[in-house]
Amino acid sequence: MQMPLQIAFRNMESSAAIEARVRERAKKLDQYHNRIMSCRVVVESPHRHRHQGKVFHVRIDLTVPQGEIVVNREPEENHAHEDVFVAIRDAFDAMQRRLQDYAHQQRGAVKTHEPTPRGRIARYFADDGYGFIATPDGREIYFHRNAVVGADFAELEVGTLVEFVEELGEQGPQASTVRLAAST
Repeated sequence: MQMPLQIAFRNMESSAAIEARVRERAKKLDQYHNRIMSCRVVVESPHRHRHQGKVFHVRIDLTVPQGEIVVNREPEENHAHEDVFVAIRDAFDAMQRRLQDYAHQQRGAVKTHEPTPRGRIARYFADDGYGFIATPDGREIYFHRNAVVGADFAELEVGTLVEFVEELGEQGPQASTVRLAAST
């Protein structure tokens, strides 16, 4: 970390054991992102509610390049957090997951899905059981009646807007799945 770790206690006395555990867990966060600029951890013991035990609340704020990552463990969510060390563990585990996700996004390692290709039926041979889809880039993609999903092949018409999955067949590109597309 480039800046020192800040640890705050609310509604409770500071504890060397708790502080040591927080420092240990915060140091491990550098394994998941090496440019953490600051880390602030607040450990809070809310006032006693009715007859329930004290459930600890742990909040972690990390400052990283281009953003801030926050984990805020609400005390009512989990009665296992009556143990402050369990609350700390769970908060840092959640921060570790968020930090890993952030690092993947920064590296561009997050999967993105290409939009499903669309086209219009250009030629259609109902008796022979096949047709061709005209793509926006001017190509024609062959499709067979067995590739049509969610519609009846016999009801298709020239000009119908479809979505398709393209693959390379023996004779060139072909649509392996053809679905009617919602018009936009």
